[in-house]
This record gives sequence, structure tokens and C-alpha cells, in this order.
Amino acid sequence: MQLIDVATASADVGATSARLAKIARIADLLRRAGDNPTLAAVVVSWLSGELPQRQIGVGWAALRSLPGPAAEPSLTVLEVDARFSEIGAVAGKGSQARRAELVAALFAAATESEQTFLRRLLGGELRQGALVGVMADAVAKAAGVPATVVRRAAMLGGALPAVAAAALTGGQAALEEFTLTVGRPVGPMLAQTATGVAEALERLSGTAAFEAKLDGARVQIHRAGDTVSVYTRSLDDVTGRLPEVVEATLALPVTELIADAEAIALRPDGRPHRFQVTGSRFGRSVDIPAARASHPLSVFVFDLLHLDGTDLLDQPTAERLAALDAIVPKVHRVDRLITDDAEAAQRFLDATLDAGHEGVMAKSLSATYEAGRRGAGWLKVKPVHTLDLVVLGVEWGSGRRTGKLSNIHLGARDPQTGGFVMLGKTFKGMTDAMLEWQTARFMELADEPPAATSGSGPTDGYAIKVRPEQVVEIAIDGVQTSSRYPGGMALRFARVVRYRDDKSPAEADTIDTVRAIYERGG
Repeated sequence: MQLIDVATASADVGATSARLAKIARIADLLRRAGDNPTLAAVVVSWLSGELPQRQIGVGWAALRSLPGPAAEPSLTVLEVDARFSEIGAVAGKGSQARRAELVAALFAAATESEQTFLRRLLGGELRQGALVGVMADAVAKAAGVPATVVRRAAMLGGALPAVAAAALTGGQAALEEFTLTVGRPVGPMLAQTATGVAEALERLSGTAAFEAKLDGARVQIHRAGDTVSVYTRSLDDVTGRLPEVVEATLALPVTELIADAEAIALRPDGRPHRFQVTGSRFGRSVDIPAARASHPLSVFVFDLLHLDGTDLLDQPTAERLAALDAIVPKVHRVDRLITDDAEAAQRFLDATLDAGHEGVMAKSLSATYEAGRRGAGWLKVKPVHTLDLVVLGVEWGSGRRTGKLSNIHLGARDPQTGGFVMLGKTFKGMTDAMLEWQTARFMELADEPPAATSGSGPTDGYAIKVRPEQVVEIAIDGVQTSSRYPGGMALRFARVVRYRDDKSPAEADTIDTVRAIYERGG
């Protein structure tokens, strides 16, 4: 299979909003992988926006200056995958220059459409709507097996590319070999959102277990005898970087275990450090002894998937919590309240927020553990901040958004200088109607007329500077430390609520307001 086949399929998938059309197009491509499991796994990874190698040291900075495209396609999928592995293996003195040479050689052999695909894939910008659910259904269609069987295998196998390879080469029989196995991570269960504790209780049939939602790093812990493995939410093995988690797990009175937990750096008073402190412990080059001495991690277990030979995935939450409480000491459990009283739940939420945490999780007592899925049995409740900010720039979109101005640059007003301080970007929350409106609006506000809509830079377009005249209401989960922006802060999970034509830039929120949210730990 050639790279051009995948690039063309990616463009086709991105150009349609119809789920069934996306599934059919991907399934058609996967059938062409035939009985080659490696090829199938690579294609599924790429169309999911990921590399099988995960990280190869190439980001947007390395993609700013590239050679012109080749006239005719010549690259195969497996050849490109091998080149990615070669690029990722480069290390030592002169590695940056060598990596740049390899990237340039790869792009020189790629046609224009192939370059576009590779640039998006390597830059983490392959937004084409081929999400996990779509990919799982496409694999099922291509392999001729029930979608439920594919999803279950992916849930227990932890990685859809491997499941796709098995399905396409061995059918349903091969998928049934995927079982919960200690030492092999599975996709974590995810939560839906509720606006408040009262809504959460209503959606969970009147009674729920409310748990403190910590602003740490989610980890999945596996223990087999004296061997402990720790995985991130994205299923990366980080065992060697988290000795505190390993030690706490070995202290439990069990032989085998798979647990869902949170690792977090706490201050001496028990309040959490900013997330970046916890996150820094997961870096590959971190000095573990020094980091542990300065910012030790605490671990809090909140669910069990397996215990001493017994799978608990299909057991209700109440039974899993009872098993957890029997083996995990209180010091390593998240705070929890089981109630049907909205006022009591609100007090628990308020106390959790006062302690510096994100909010609460509300969980149905009868829900099973839906690994790898955003189940209705878990609801997250946390405050959402909104800010009125000013649009400072905008970028051309890709995929379905080709030809539309999409990713907006956001700034807060600086009352000292009269200017604006950039805090981040977002393309989230925009409806089709909003995209149409803002494309026309920002072309009017452009400092100089836009000359193209695609193919002009690392974002399949370029950032257009606009006059700071448009106010937009932005919802955020908080503000974090950032060296990328001049204010030293960046918005967390920013998404558009609405454009505020009723407000002038002079009425936008100030950088002081943003800093106040930051200092409150929001």
C-alpha cells in the first residue's frame, strides 16, 4: 500500500461529516491491507492521528522549512513507518541536524497531498473526525465481525491498532483472545460532564458515589507478585519514574492487582501543587531522586479492575469499591461520599474545591467499568471559568475546515500598556455557522489581505494577524504556567462559548483577572 492511498483516504474522511461515510471509506482502505498485520496496525494508528512509535522528536518547529513536493507518489506505508523509526532512533551529538536531514529527505520524496498528510500527522493536527468509535466500527466493517466484539477487544487489548491487525487477519476468533491480563494496560474508563451535583444525582437515578477529582496524573497500576508496572492514561509505561507508586502498591496485601489511581504532588499542608509539578515527574530526562526529594508524589486509588485472579470489570461500582476499601488504606484512597442528598453533595463539592482540587466525580453504584469508553455511569462536576478575551490572530483550518478561518489566538487586555497579552489558541466549540461567520469577520479585520487558504505553512495555512476588535467569550478549565506566552500563563482546555458583539475590546477581561484565576489554582 502506498502513502498516497492513506493520504487520499484521510482527506476524504476529513471532507465528510457523515459518520457512515467515514466508516465506509476507512473500511475500504483497511481491506486493502489484506493479511498484513503490521500494515493494518500502521494505517489504523495514522488515521487515528498517532504514530506507532508515539514520539520521534519531530514537531512543528522542524516542519517550518521543508523541500518542495515530488511530482509522482513513490513512498509506501511501511517504508514511511520505517523512516519514522529511523528518525526516532537518532540520538547523541548532532542528532538535531541528522533528524532534520532525514525529515527533509522524507518530505522531498512525498507529493503535495502526501506532504500535507505527513505534516498534520507529525504536528498532531490530523483532525479528520476518525475518532476511536469511528475507527472501531470501520475495523469491524472491514473484517466482517460485530462492532461490539471489536470494541470489547480494544477495551481489553488497550490499543486499537493491534486489535485491528488481529481482526483483519484472524477474524472474530482472534479478537476473542483479547482478555484482561495483568501487565497489559487497558483503556481507562472516561467520564461525561454534568453541570452540577443535582443534575448528576438525577442522571444517576438519585444516589451516587461522589469522589474528589484530583488535579494530578491518572495512572493504571498492575501488580503480579513482586512486579509492579505503572502506565499513563495514554498507556505509556512510566514505572521507573514513579517509585512512590510502586512502593505503595507493593505494601498492599495482594498478589495480583489492576487498579485505577491518581498520582499527585501535594504541598506539606495537603493542598495540591500546580499540575506542572506533578507532570514534570513524567518527563524522560527527569532526575528521579532529586525530583522525589523536592516534590514527592502521593498515590490515591479510586477503582479496581482485577484482584487476585478475579476480574472486576463487569462488577457494579459498589462491589468494586468494597473490594478496594478492603485492601487499600484510607491514606491512599480518594475522599468519597455516597449520598442521595443534593445539599450534602454540594457541601462535599465545596469542601473539595476549598482543598484546592478540581471538583468531584459522581459515579453510579450499579455501573460496570467501561474501559476505553466515556460511560454514562461516571460524571465529572467541576466549575467552569469564562473569560471575555480579544482575538489577536487566526489560522486557516484543515480537513472539513479547509477554506475556513478556524484556530483563533486569544489575548487578555493589559491595563498598564493598553495592549493585549496572548494566552493561547483554540478551535474548539465552533459550530459550522460560527466558522462561516468568523471567516468573513476576520478577513475584514486582517491587517493585510489573506493570500491563500492552504499549503502555506505548518498549519496548512498561516496565522493571520487581525486588528484586536473582536471579543469572544471563552470557557476554560483553568490557567497554567507556560513559558510559551509572554504573560507566563496559558489557558487550559479553552473552547468558544459565543462571540460578544455587545462588548468592545476595552471591556474585555484583563490579564490581572486571568492571573487571579491562576493564583487561586484554577
